[in-house]
Amino acid sequence: MPDIEIVEVSPRDGFQSISAFIPTADKIAHIRALHAAGLRRIEATAFVSPSAVPQMADAHEVLATIRADLPNLDAQVLVPTARQTERALDAGAAHLVFVLSVSERHNWGNVRRSPQESAQEYAGVLALAGAQTKMRLNVATAFDCPYDGLIDRHQVFALLDLMIPMAPAVEVALCDTTGRATPLHVRTLFTEAMARYPASVRWAFHGHDTYGLGAANILAAWDAGVRIFDASVAGLGGCPFAPGATGNVATEDAVWMFEGMGIKTGINLAALIETGQRTEATPGAQTGGRVRRALMARKASDRRIDA
Repeated sequence: MPDIEIVEVSPRDGFQSISAFIPTADKIAHIRALHAAGLRRIEATAFVSPSAVPQMADAHEVLATIRADLPNLDAQVLVPTARQTERALDAGAAHLVFVLSVSERHNWGNVRRSPQESAQEYAGVLALAGAQTKMRLNVATAFDCPYDGLIDRHQVFALLDLMIPMAPAVEVALCDTTGRATPLHVRTLFTEAMARYPASVRWAFHGHDTYGLGAANILAAWDAGVRIFDASVAGLGGCPFAPGATGNVATEDAVWMFEGMGIKTGINLAALIETGQRTEATPGAQTGGRVRRALMARKASDRRIDA
């Protein structure tokens, strides 16, 4: 059994940043390759307005196919509103991720609502989902906003004070949307949140690597007691509503770090790197990460020596 849970988000958070439409068959093949590498929880798609995020227009087909082909995959899907929740449930979604932002400007840019209005929308989503559906709450801009800068922790807690009582056993992901958080900030916020809210809450960290601190921030969250981490193969991504934000921490970087610490991930690094290499070739892909490039360079060097 793995010691931690890595949630692969490239099929949603990664692909949504690419403007050219990726064929549905390619998206499904990508998810299958990630599953073959050992990933068992994948954010497969998002049910959002196709006019706002055209890349996710095939969400129904993607979800239906992988649910049929990969029965042991925990395929979570992102939903920002009750209306999109209905679409996701109609498509057979069994694991929903509701997202809202602490920052009013960022939340308005995403869903044309205030954070407080989105919090009330969350109550409707929970009612629609029912007890049989897994739920996660993604709290975007929990550390920093692309428009307003540093987020005061009291803003985060004011929002969570409204939302956690609605579902005290839910999984809550604090998200570094811009990648500007520091390890101290990450550790401090999680430590205070864990002390403030019921032990039934499961905590997750979603970070970006814009300033090269993604892996360090994951480690800071782990030090605070977090055991669920989002990552994206080849560092694919970039929030379309957070200008300048690069992709999530590369999954291979997180796997390399944790496995090197003796913390089991259950993921085959070699297979993951092969998937990352193919991902990098996707037209319009913005990729990053260190481990994949370092190991590929070493492999190329070894071939030259052998020759």
